[in-house]
Amino acid sequence: MDQIRVYELARELKISPQALISILRTLKVKVKSHMSHLEDDTVAQVKQMFQEQLDAAKARQKQRKNYQQQQRQRRLEKLKKEEKKQTQKKEDKKEEKKEPGKRPEKRQEKPKYPPKKHVQKDKEKPKAKEKPTAGTPKTTTAKEKDKQKAKSYKDKKQKILEEKQKKFFDQQKIKGNIKATLTQDPKRKKYKKEKTEVEEEITKIVISEFTSVSELAKIMDKNPTAIVAKFMELGKMVTINQRLDNESLIMICDEFNFDVEFEDQYGKEILEVDIEDEDKSEVKDRPPIVVVMGHVDHGKTSILDYIRKANVIAGEAGGITQHIGAYQVEFNDKKITFIDTPGHEAFTAMRARGAEVTDIAVIVIAADDGVMPQTMEAIDHAKAAGIPLIIAINKIDKPTADVEKVKVQLSQKNIRLQGWGGDIESVECSAKTGEGIEGLLETILLVSEVEELTARYNQKAEGTVIETKLDKGKGPLATVLIRNGVLKPGDIIICGAQYGRVRLMLDERQNEVKECPPSGVVQILGLNGVPKAGDTLNVVTDERKAKDITSKRQQVIRQRQIATGKGVTLDNIFDKIQESEITSLNLIVKGDTDGSVGALCDTLQKIRNEEVGVNVVHRGVGGIVEADIDLATASKAIIIGFHVRPNAEARAAAEVNHVDIRLYDIIYEAIDEVKKSLEGLLAPTIREEHLGTAEVREIFKISKIGTIAGCMVTKGKITSNALMRLFHDDIKVYEGTVENLKRFKNEVKEVTEGQECGISIVGFNDIKVGDVIDAYIKIEEKKKLEL
Repeated sequence: MDQIRVYELARELKISPQALISILRTLKVKVKSHMSHLEDDTVAQVKQMFQEQLDAAKARQKQRKNYQQQQRQRRLEKLKKEEKKQTQKKEDKKEEKKEPGKRPEKRQEKPKYPPKKHVQKDKEKPKAKEKPTAGTPKTTTAKEKDKQKAKSYKDKKQKILEEKQKKFFDQQKIKGNIKATLTQDPKRKKYKKEKTEVEEEITKIVISEFTSVSELAKIMDKNPTAIVAKFMELGKMVTINQRLDNESLIMICDEFNFDVEFEDQYGKEILEVDIEDEDKSEVKDRPPIVVVMGHVDHGKTSILDYIRKANVIAGEAGGITQHIGAYQVEFNDKKITFIDTPGHEAFTAMRARGAEVTDIAVIVIAADDGVMPQTMEAIDHAKAAGIPLIIAINKIDKPTADVEKVKVQLSQKNIRLQGWGGDIESVECSAKTGEGIEGLLETILLVSEVEELTARYNQKAEGTVIETKLDKGKGPLATVLIRNGVLKPGDIIICGAQYGRVRLMLDERQNEVKECPPSGVVQILGLNGVPKAGDTLNVVTDERKAKDITSKRQQVIRQRQIATGKGVTLDNIFDKIQESEITSLNLIVKGDTDGSVGALCDTLQKIRNEEVGVNVVHRGVGGIVEADIDLATASKAIIIGFHVRPNAEARAAAEVNHVDIRLYDIIYEAIDEVKKSLEGLLAPTIREEHLGTAEVREIFKISKIGTIAGCMVTKGKITSNALMRLFHDDIKVYEGTVENLKRFKNEVKEVTEGQECGISIVGFNDIKVGDVIDAYIKIEEKKKLEL
């Protein structure tokens, strides 16, 4: 289970990382920053503490709600009583209206409730009209007015009471359950649902590694200052132009509720969009691309050599003279492309980078050796790549060949061949005599027809870099395999972090090629630098776009190198102190091709145990130059050259700075020498070897010398330079060294079994008769490293 980080736990608990760090420190948990990992016990302890506080807060909230409910109930009861009184008063008024002669008394009660303003007007108006001219009309007008005033007063009073009651209930409902009120509104619910859907659509963002704060702000549509402020809250100081590593990007995107996805390379989506916009109607069949893998010395190279020799043109020397990593052959008027990889490690690296360069894998197994560990490893790589297998059982011409044994071993490993309950094709062949080679090629064509391999011919060319090298006369060379489209001279191309214009294309026989269709393999000239094996090749129309994409990719590579080689800080000083216990051998690896350098570095970095390891400071393609010597001097590294040599300036600088340069032509020689160098850094194993035992028979005390033990050697021998242990009644009382060893007053180097001698011990005189002396020596043995 992965350990949780401080900021992740803080987000889960809905508190700031600084607050969580303070809490952890009160719990005496040592944390360096918000990126520190937490143990499971610590996480459980913090969550339990928060749960207890949450339960207590819920209990208090429940008590508060109960109290509020009681208060609300009391108010409602009081309001009901008032309403009941008002209703009773209305009924009493209705009864009074029905009884005659009671109107004047009722009129006197009126001024009790209405506002003063209305009372004063009612009093003033009768006074202004008290000058009677006729009795009957005046009385009638006053009655009508009194009735209207009484009615208006009742209406106003009822309206005031209803408004008060309505206002009270509305406020209680809104305050009591505002969330439920909102969810009951269908329009609001619909809007909320639509808004959530929109938020889900924009939460996922795709960014590249080491994106700057300003670039991230544009992608997230946020103000850069808001991102800087959020980092400050998390305890990290950043600037707007600072580039962020993966952990920081994930952390800040989580804080802004964005789900981040890292793209493999900058500009990949731009190039994919360009390809998608093109017409894809022209789809045709293409030749199969085949990789041959297998255990060492099982005949993989021999099969490739035989196929190559059968296809050379008249007058050309046989064998693969130009090692370009891949080549094409023709069989039955159909082409087959073979990938010549430097072992299964390079194939794994290509697959890991997502470059699905092969269609079929041929696994070579020697009929006399059978299935080996590397054979199964190659089969696993091919299965992981999702490509069909063909088993080629080689060396059937040998007397010790046992084909049935190989098939049984494969079935035991769940590799079912045709005829053995499976569907995997198998071919029996001999690279020495050529028997079965044509059958192997026919099987490859048959499997390719079943797979229905096609490609788009009318789009911009795209492919994969198979091998690269730096040629002194031609400059950077890249061997590329085209997957779709047709590559032509003059095309503007992007290969990983390098770009250029195709100036020249060469086939495996160094002949100039005018175009390269899908499944074709060519060497291209014109790049501004050496790309890496496995990089993707893309053709673009705009050179400015190519420069922009490659410059951003190079920037990411530089930032990655800076990040991996950063110095000691207060945050990682403890880790660095721990790492200082491991002795490492720094290496700078230079080679003629990127594939060779990659395979060598991968193998060297596997040489490691608990005490020592290999650290590849720098790797590159080309000869050893003065800059490599400067780097080796600064990093105290050894330079390993594979199929390359240092120039005159580099040799002179190496002599002045005492830099060790090792040159090799065979990869195994380089690996063996590095192993021996690392074994020299290992602390030796100390082993004890028992020499002999002597029994003390008599004690002699001599002034100025000390105690001499007269002994009889009962087993083995006693030497003058031996270490010893003194035992009294089988209990060790002293451990030291022999000071003097004498026989008949003469100093001797050793005394053998059955002889008497005199022994004095350095710094110890309390020797008694009957004591036993065990003599031994310590032997240092060098440790051995295993790959």
